Amino acid sequence: MRRVVVTGIGVLTPIGNNQAAYLQGLQNGLSGAGSITRFDPTLFKTRFACELKGFNPEDFLDKKEARKLDPFAQYALVVSEECMKDSGIDLEKVNRLRFGVIWGSGIGGFYTLETDISEAALHTGSPRYSPFLIPKLISDIAPGHISIKYGLMGINYGTVSACASSSHAISNAFDYIRHGKADLMIAGGSEAAITKAGVGGFSSMKALSERNDAPEKASRPYDKDRDGFVLGEGAGSLLLEEYEHAKARGAKIYAEVCGTGLTADAYHITAPHPEGLGAKGAMELALEEAGMNPGDIDYINTHGTSTPLGDIAEVKAIQKVFGDQAYNLNISSTKSMTGHLLGAAGVIECIAGILALQHDFIPPTINHFTDDPELDSRLNFTFNEAQSKKINAFLSNTFGFGGHNSSVIFKRC
Repeated sequence: MRRVVVTGIGVLTPIGNNQAAYLQGLQNGLSGAGSITRFDPTLFKTRFACELKGFNPEDFLDKKEARKLDPFAQYALVVSEECMKDSGIDLEKVNRLRFGVIWGSGIGGFYTLETDISEAALHTGSPRYSPFLIPKLISDIAPGHISIKYGLMGINYGTVSACASSSHAISNAFDYIRHGKADLMIAGGSEAAITKAGVGGFSSMKALSERNDAPEKASRPYDKDRDGFVLGEGAGSLLLEEYEHAKARGAKIYAEVCGTGLTADAYHITAPHPEGLGAKGAMELALEEAGMNPGDIDYINTHGTSTPLGDIAEVKAIQKVFGDQAYNLNISSTKSMTGHLLGAAGVIECIAGILALQHDFIPPTINHFTDDPELDSRLNFTFNEAQSKKINAFLSNTFGFGGHNSSVIFKRC
């Protein structure tokens, strides 16, 4: 079986608009939460989110091109450009038929859905729809735009599995390279759901925190007083490459992808299995595929959304899989800083782990104030401050509405 490595990274998050800024935000325990500026949130129960800061698509894309793209596709092109440049790839020296793109988005063109359709509905007589409506709306358009921009003619499609979308993209790309169907794959995801419908819809489900008086302290995974997640936006992109191919061109190698596990809870459309059985299965499958024992893992970047039920179910699953070894692990949820990027959550959290591996630190779980008596206090949740630690291998968990579970393991190469 062929080996797969990471040779390029691009990232756009509420705590940093590129790899270097994201790293600094993770190291400093920065919160990306603040009052919503995308629209007037006055009448909403939740009036804050983790928005991108200082991002202007026209700094990266032609103005005319940007207008034809929903923000989620804009984000996809921006991070893929950073990823491609970071990789040092020479497109004239690769077989583009063996270079593909798999991209995840849980919702796709949500901004377009809300604005363009609403505007069309206001017209009297025959509704007037933009000819760009459908191309801006559909989730698979992002990998299409990426492939067109770089002339990548290999495997190309989108993954849609709610919050697990970009983790599924990474897993699928990993498999195609391992099995010899591709040599290089751009894999990642993007999401732009901080809209009236996005905030209103999640709020009506009682999924969002309502800590309007202190947004920066609202995302608090594993804290006794957590009251829901904070909606985020952004994107992440990884260049996955066959190991010998990467070596032959002298590529910089960040880490090796060595195992993935995909399962379903088969339990409820939004609630996790209370004993974390699907999450447990995903982690076990990832370890098995990687040929690793629980003791080989140093760090778990958890799904850790800051919801009352989800955090407990995932910790139960970790303890079932890792047993006493769980007490030697560092565990943290970087959603405490970035908020929940939905379909883009998996990839930016994998990137957080890769940067942690590269720079010998554990990103913190910020905003911890009160221990939850339902969680084992002997576990190291890396509360409030980053910790220095050499990481040889880490696991990243991502779970989505519908009961979708994904675990991905990376190691030093």
